[in-house]
Amino acid sequence: MTPRGTFVDIRLSHLLRDCSVGAIVRHDQTLMVVRDTRHWDGPRTSPYDREIRYVELVRRALELGDMRLCRPPVKKQQGDRIEDWVPARRFPRWTRCNLCGLLHHEPWKRQDGGDPEGAGERRTTASPRTLRCRRTGESKRGRSRCDGRLEQVPWVLVHEDGYLADVPWHHIAHHNARHPRSDGCRPDRKTAYLKVQNRQGRWRVLCSRCGTDTRLPDRFPYGEHTRQQPWVSEPPPEPPSQPGLLIGVNDVRVHFAECRTALVIPPESRIRRGSVVDRLYSSSADQELIRTALNSYAMQSRYRTLATKYRTTPEAVEKAFAKIERGELVQHLPPGDLEQLEYAALTQPIPDLRSDEDFVTEHHTEAWRDLADSRAGLSAGVAAAVEKVVAVHRLKEIMVFTGFRRGQAEPGRGRSPTPPDIVGESDWLPALELWGEGLFFALKEELLAGWEAQSSALARAAKAAMRAEAVHLPRAVSRALSPRFLFCHTLAHLVVRRLEAEAGYPAASLKERIYCASGVDGDEAMAGVLVYVAVADAHGSLGGLMDMARPDRFLPLLTGAVEDASWCSFDPVCGEQEGHGPDLLNSAACHACALVPEPSCICGNRLLDRVFVAGDGEGLRSLWDLAARSSGQ
Repeated sequence: MTPRGTFVDIRLSHLLRDCSVGAIVRHDQTLMVVRDTRHWDGPRTSPYDREIRYVELVRRALELGDMRLCRPPVKKQQGDRIEDWVPARRFPRWTRCNLCGLLHHEPWKRQDGGDPEGAGERRTTASPRTLRCRRTGESKRGRSRCDGRLEQVPWVLVHEDGYLADVPWHHIAHHNARHPRSDGCRPDRKTAYLKVQNRQGRWRVLCSRCGTDTRLPDRFPYGEHTRQQPWVSEPPPEPPSQPGLLIGVNDVRVHFAECRTALVIPPESRIRRGSVVDRLYSSSADQELIRTALNSYAMQSRYRTLATKYRTTPEAVEKAFAKIERGELVQHLPPGDLEQLEYAALTQPIPDLRSDEDFVTEHHTEAWRDLADSRAGLSAGVAAAVEKVVAVHRLKEIMVFTGFRRGQAEPGRGRSPTPPDIVGESDWLPALELWGEGLFFALKEELLAGWEAQSSALARAAKAAMRAEAVHLPRAVSRALSPRFLFCHTLAHLVVRRLEAEAGYPAASLKERIYCASGVDGDEAMAGVLVYVAVADAHGSLGGLMDMARPDRFLPLLTGAVEDASWCSFDPVCGEQEGHGPDLLNSAACHACALVPEPSCICGNRLLDRVFVAGDGEGLRSLWDLAARSSGQ
């Protein structure tokens, strides 16, 4: 296995998140680091061959400018050669003997008998990749050989500017050393002379040549002796003023992936693959051929030329070009308006819907109203508060990897993420098409507006907003906090937990999208929740989730979720404590009642409070009580 020719096999669902560019992954019992996107394609391949089309709304809503969205390379076997796979290199490059603690630099490059004081690669039948320490020395019984197993060191050096490097062991061992022989001791990666040993719970770095002994620090300067990335030989352009962090390879601070998602909705979700519109939209050269026609006669001639190419009629080509020019395939919207469009696509029936489109919905609102008339008690209030229930038979989500962070850097705190190509010169971003299904429900606006106007709801939301002022919130919830959002977000979590029990879906596979707006500043009021599953598979899931949107199944599900909000096994501690959980942004919410796996939550399990759903029995009345009263139940 050579560093230059090494590739890793990573699931597509992980490639843009935990195993994206700059992440340390385990492959074939070896730790590897994924290289940047400049190394993802060879001389015979191009990322533009994998471009995702019909995502103009997504690109504009996510403020990606002219960046193209391209799928990652996938494994292709060409004889004995592997093409189009994600490249990586072995990292850390230092190994440590599990018996004597001796450090060896890239011992897999050495051959048996190469360095009597170093390490060689000894292949055994039981473990063909086992590396052994071949350090020899004197003992009471004569000369002996260690023969311990070499394992990659578990420490790396990271910096908040996005840098990652091997720990500079020699410089740490001789940093501020007072030993008289330390001044003349020079780094030598071909010889094993440094040791890392644990003494009384403290890791120490020792030099066997000059006798220095230094405690392994928590921070160390990130200077000229360290690379900016493991696969880049050059040091940082400017040495950082702040020292780097020495942390374990499994520490969450080694790598934070930044991903953004959006749904593909009409009109782009309605384009048939292989149609005339599809082929013409996909070819900017053919569009330019029509646009550059000098007169109508030349244009008709070019329609005929393209009709022959597409095996259709000139009239079909003319109609397809007219659709593209009118912007029917791409709506010219300012950035950030996709959320309103998604909400409209979910709440309004789509005319002439085909089952092969990328966004297919089925509305159960009429059946929901008929079912609500025959209910009493809590279920009556729940039924009266819900305005729309929609089964999403098919959806496509676009996940875009925009960069990564390291150390303790957080979004919005002065440091930009490191781009996927680490130099910021690429005109494309890695992206995935995720296919799936879901269920959606929207609440009655007039009821919700009256509920959130309660003084106790506003006061409780104001306390959450004060705690959130000093914490950067995810982009999806950068809007001002309101009782409406805290209510919808907590209710979404309770529904996800119920679905795990009743629909058989693990909570980690489910996702939430919260549509929330109060209707001020000219925006349309929104109050809806979409719970869905999306995977990197064109077939999506098996239909169990959208089946839960049937009114006879969804009403017991939602009623049970509301009942779950009224109690927790950790009450009264959970219900009375304010400011706990991640960043102290939760009130009445814990792992026993409202938290879900973090990949499912748009806020990282923050901004949750069961009291908004269940009421507090005093000043804050629940939405369901108000709905039951308004319906006369």
